[in-house]
Amino acid sequence: MLLGASGAAPGAETSWRDIESRIQYGYYTEDAAALRSLRGLIAADESHDKLHGYYAALLAWREAQLAAQGVPGSRAAAGDLAQRCVTEADNVLEAEAAFADALALRAACLATPLRAGGGSLSAHRARKDVEQALKASPHDPRVLLVDAINDYQPASSGGNKDRALTKLRLAVAAFEAERAGLERLPGWGAAEAYLYLARDLLDHADPVGARDALEHALLIAPEFAQARRLMARIVGG
Repeated sequence: MLLGASGAAPGAETSWRDIESRIQYGYYTEDAAALRSLRGLIAADESHDKLHGYYAALLAWREAQLAAQGVPGSRAAAGDLAQRCVTEADNVLEAEAAFADALALRAACLATPLRAGGGSLSAHRARKDVEQALKASPHDPRVLLVDAINDYQPASSGGNKDRALTKLRLAVAAFEAERAGLERLPGWGAAEAYLYLARDLLDHADPVGARDALEHALLIAPEFAQARRLMARIVGG
């Protein structure tokens, strides 16, 4: 099995794939306690390769997202968790500045609402990270997704939902191409891409297209609580 970005030993690859799956499951099911319990597991890893820092950052971002949503059991502030994500990604990128997935993840964390020390400087840093990530890996679906998410922000924050819709379609296509090939690490994001696409389609008065996108999201991640709620809203009229 090829796990493109890792370059780690087979045992480590299996471990990080399991960690990613557990992070994603905790995020999809909105289980803040389950995510919090993974901190020690990642910290106990002694390899300290780039995926160690990457998954520490991903975990912090997922915790930040749940905290920002007000999910019960989130014990830390969303801004503090997002800052932890940025710090972990900083450490990864000090060792490998062109790691596109880490650049995209740092950009996502920099753009997280209520991030400690956030503001126009953070938004500028996030844009620069995305630009660098796109140059390093222009077809990486997670890079394309974060670029689209950053555009799916209020216009007052520099967002543009028309532009985001085009980018989300590109991200979804990239995820489908990735899923048709060999597995790789990192490998998360396809279900989230379809969820954001559904939201943007609803914003463009296309509930049929949004429902189709959500069906794809739930085929990939049946336990995705946000997608389930949005689907129920569409079906319920």
